[in-house]
Amino acid sequence: MFTGIIEEVGSIAKIQASGGNIDYTIQAQFTKELKIDQSVAHNGVCLTVVDIEDTSYKVTAIEETLNKTNLKHLKEGDLVNLERGMKMNAHLDGHIVQGHVDQTATCTKAETKDGSWEFTFSYDPKLMNVTIEKGSITINGVSLTVVNSKLNEFSVAIIPYTYENTGFKTIKEGDVVNLEFDVIGKYVKRLMEIRNN
Repeated sequence: MFTGIIEEVGSIAKIQASGGNIDYTIQAQFTKELKIDQSVAHNGVCLTVVDIEDTSYKVTAIEETLNKTNLKHLKEGDLVNLERGMKMNAHLDGHIVQGHVDQTATCTKAETKDGSWEFTFSYDPKLMNVTIEKGSITINGVSLTVVNSKLNEFSVAIIPYTYENTGFKTIKEGDVVNLEFDVIGKYVKRLMEIRNN
């Protein structure tokens, strides 16, 4: 379980294929505090630490994860948003994030405003995921508030702190991002589906 509040922006030190899987070696400052078998969210994708060496650690993404996320687009040197699992005795500063990506989206617009940024994303509506105005959305692991909610498109406003301390500073039009929709909304959607059947 995560909060969508990014702890650190790490970098991809090495990418290595292993059958249908890909091993990612991540360079991160908090590596010395990690342990094997710990869960860490990478651009919002919950992955398990399988090896630790000095200031880097390794995680493995299986084919299922690669098919549903933007991890397959990462290259060595790319930045990645990192968050360790939520502490139960700490403040929930973002929203409840599971680290399970629902689908990807494409950035269709990245605008600089007067002191902030606005990013617009479009996604495939066939999976029936929805956003609501002022609702929560997780983009590449970052907990954000939806503005301009439409059927298969929405925008988010980014404050300077978030822009500078996450991977948002590298997102441009055409980039693919990971989306995790609000878990409460997903349960409501599923209950409505059952009720209508």
